[in-house]
This record gives sequence, C-alpha cells and structure tokens, in this order.
Amino acid sequence: MGAIVAWAADDFRARGIDNPRLDAEVIVAFALGLTRMQLILDRERVLVGAELDTLRALVKRRRAREPVAYLRGFREFFGREFRVDSSVLVPRPDTEALVEVALERTRSCSMYGRVIDLCTGSGCVAITIARERPTMQVTATDVSARALLVAQENALRLGACGIGFREGDLFAGAPGPYELVTANPPYIPSGDIPGLDADVRDFEPRIALDGGNDGLAILRRVVEDAPDHLVGGGVLAVEIGADQGHAVRAMFEASGFARVEIRRDHGGHDRVVSGVYG
Repeated sequence: MGAIVAWAADDFRARGIDNPRLDAEVIVAFALGLTRMQLILDRERVLVGAELDTLRALVKRRRAREPVAYLRGFREFFGREFRVDSSVLVPRPDTEALVEVALERTRSCSMYGRVIDLCTGSGCVAITIARERPTMQVTATDVSARALLVAQENALRLGACGIGFREGDLFAGAPGPYELVTANPPYIPSGDIPGLDADVRDFEPRIALDGGNDGLAILRRVVEDAPDHLVGGGVLAVEIGADQGHAVRAMFEASGFARVEIRRDHGGHDRVVSGVYG
C-alpha cells in the first residue's frame, strides 16, 4: 500500500493539487476501509484487483478536482461526521467560529432559547447547536430541497431529531421570534467565482457561493430582516468573507444592533460578525 500511496501523491502533486500526500492517504484509506494509522502499519500489504479498481476510480475523480469530502461522502465538523454531497457546501473548520460565537453569546438563554439557522446546507451549524444545547428549539431553513434532505439525514444520524426544517427563502414560513439567528449565506462576489479553486468552482453548489455583485446581497437581506424576527436582546451571528468585516459591521449598526463584534477564524481572518438587537 505504501507504493500506491506514493504513486497517488506524486500524481496529485504533478497536477497541482494541494496537500497531495494527505489526499492520497485519505483516499487510499477510504477505498480500503482503513484508518490512516492502519494504512501506515500495513504499508507492505499488496492490493487485489477489486481494491485497485475502486482506488483507480477515486483517484480519477480527485484528478478532476472533485473534493475529497464528496469522494468519501462525509466531512468532520465540530467533532462530528456530516454526510455531504454535491447539493451542499463542504463544511469547513472556519465555520466552527460561527458556532462558537453563537454558543458564547447565548449562554444566558441556553436552557430555553429558540434558534433559526438560515442557509443551513448540510445542517452542520443547526445540528451542532442542537447537540451542544439540547434544550434549545432549533429551526433550519434553505431554498434547496436537496440540501434539506441531506441536513435531515444528518440530524437523524447525529441524534438531533427535534430540529424543524423549512424549505424557503431565509425567514419564509418561520417568522419566529427567536433568541438566536445564525447564517452562513453565499458571500462570494459573482465576479470572483471563476477564479476560485476548481475544487470549489466546479463542484460545490453555486447557489451556496454566489453573493451577488459585491458578495453582500444575501448578507444584507439577513441583517436588515433579522430585527423583525428577533426578541429584544436576541443575537444575530453571520459568517462573512475575510474582507467583509467592516462593511457587515456597518450593516449591523445601521439595523439597530449593539455590541457588534467581529470574530476571526483560526487562520486570523475576519469570519463572523455578531450583535445584539434592542
């Protein structure tokens, strides 16, 4: 297996794929039903025909830049494995900052709060909040019926069966009021999408990426509409692009939010804006 991993890593490296060795190890381990540690310990094992066929198919898909998370069918987020496919964004570590901010800023209502997660996608934010705060009432919305099917499956698998799911645009059909509103909306400017890595541009759903001309079209609506759906003292927390912090802070303040804060992700980039209404 060691030779196979080396071959796949060299192949990915030659094609300019980031983290070629890591991708090779993860793909080979997945194809064989092994952990990465087992892969290392059993590096002298010789693969048989069916195993090689499975592996070749996965390597071919990765050569085309299909994300590893779609190849495996899941991605870890906040210590839990979420099922993913091409109908939802791949959950990213940066988005964990959104969950952290939401939990921190709602400690005072952690036993009874009502929560809505907009643009829920795979459900990673809504489900994590529901699992971390099991007495809170959580609703998740998305315009994509396919995405909601993935989110509902994740909720069942991960023991967050009490979440309400609503298909619709932002708050449509779920007016609240809420103690907490979270959102990871599309925030990439339309003109920037052709320049994204092929992994993202060619495979992840454009509807979950495209934030309009300035990247702020959906964020602007979320911030402007949220006060009508929050209780006094309620919290809004949204994920943003790394260069959008000051613009989104200004939106929060213009919509009547106080104690507005910008939280950076683990890479040091502005990632979450949050504030308290009323």
